[in-house]
Amino acid sequence: MSLNALVYEGLVALDDEYLPQPALAERWEPSADGASWQFNLREGVTFHDGSPLTAADVVATIQEILRLANDETNANKGVYSSLKYFVTEASASGDNTVIIKTPRRNFGFLYAMNFPILPAAQVQADVPAGTGPYVVEQFLTKDYLWLTANSRWWSAAPKIKEINVIFHTANRELISSYEYNRVDAVLTRSLTAAQYRSGINSLHLNYRTKQLETLQLNHRSYELKDIKVRQAIRFALNLDAIAENAYMGMAQRTDTPLPRGTWMYRAEDDAVHYNPEEAKRLLDEAGWTDSNNDGVRDMMRDGKLANLSLRFYAYEEQDNSARLAAAGLIVSQLAAVGIEARLTPMSFKEAVEKLEAGSFDLCLASFNMDFTPDPGFMLISGNTGNFTRYKNTAMDKLFDELRKTMSREQYREKLGAIQSLFLQDIPFISLYYRNGAILTRRMFTSVRDVREPEVLRGIESAY
Repeated sequence: MSLNALVYEGLVALDDEYLPQPALAERWEPSADGASWQFNLREGVTFHDGSPLTAADVVATIQEILRLANDETNANKGVYSSLKYFVTEASASGDNTVIIKTPRRNFGFLYAMNFPILPAAQVQADVPAGTGPYVVEQFLTKDYLWLTANSRWWSAAPKIKEINVIFHTANRELISSYEYNRVDAVLTRSLTAAQYRSGINSLHLNYRTKQLETLQLNHRSYELKDIKVRQAIRFALNLDAIAENAYMGMAQRTDTPLPRGTWMYRAEDDAVHYNPEEAKRLLDEAGWTDSNNDGVRDMMRDGKLANLSLRFYAYEEQDNSARLAAAGLIVSQLAAVGIEARLTPMSFKEAVEKLEAGSFDLCLASFNMDFTPDPGFMLISGNTGNFTRYKNTAMDKLFDELRKTMSREQYREKLGAIQSLFLQDIPFISLYYRNGAILTRRMFTSVRDVREPEVLRGIESAY
């Protein structure tokens, strides 16, 4: 997708502040009730094959994305499949105006408008033409990609004239290519890249992925129904130490589901800092004490002594053991305040089954977050990603209000209220967004927010 972003463009682009800016759409305007938006296309834009960009191309692209998203026989819905929640109908009004109807009558709608626009006749082509700063000259799947500068690009002539990409099947081979000067730069999510941070002949740039790591807390578990126990778990965890030791610093801490450092992030520092003494105090208040001095807190329940012992599941990624290392640190930090977490490693498929069935107490799970700053799928009662079974009518109401808010300032205000309630209730614990790394021998970008899926954003204007 980072390479595609050099070839294809959307109606809008997201800037360093993660705010929508004009791209192929020069301007836009919502209807009075927010049920539809009018996009006016930039004039004089052509595809790489020389054909002009028109409203019909935008409509055809939307229809193809929606077809894939709604095709139950197709397992691969595409990375833009969430567009089906934002668009009910698209139509052209002349060559340069697109009307898009939406059930999402709010500011967040604009974030869904970054899908790549293709020529109407090429929406199912293997390598369709784009409008971006680079043209695909040659492409061999899993092997090689050759991009050349688009001299007709509507913005400016790219300063780097060619980008030659070699694909690798393993991180070991990727790093080897960089070490032996076969390539000038590599993109990787391998923790091995951390060793190059202090190299004198190499630049190390972190980029934020869309992968949010969380500790899921099952609210139907007897122990975790008590908000004081959930708060105690949060205070017991030294998340900065976990990020540094398990992920070698290749993670960006966040205390809410939204990324830190962006316009929509808000968190109260005193609500989220590491404080094991406060964790112990909360557990005492909740009635969990260590009556037999065995190191595990307990309480009398139904006439029997019950330990504060939780089922803890974690699944691992294919090429490293970082998540299991993080799980091990969580086990030891919880043990330090008297909580026993019985860790069971399992496959991704097994973990999903446990989450969907609600057969867990704690689970380390990651989510691929959408472009739109709206984490309702994991916090609204009964929603698809709400595996914790969290229910709060106040939270549901805040999301209902968020999704009726058209101005950015009001949208930000509602997101702030959602995050404040999140930190108060602890539906689950946000840990960090995973980072990837760019190892490069020359600086190629001046953008501040390097992020997926536009890791190479800015390379077209680099010297």
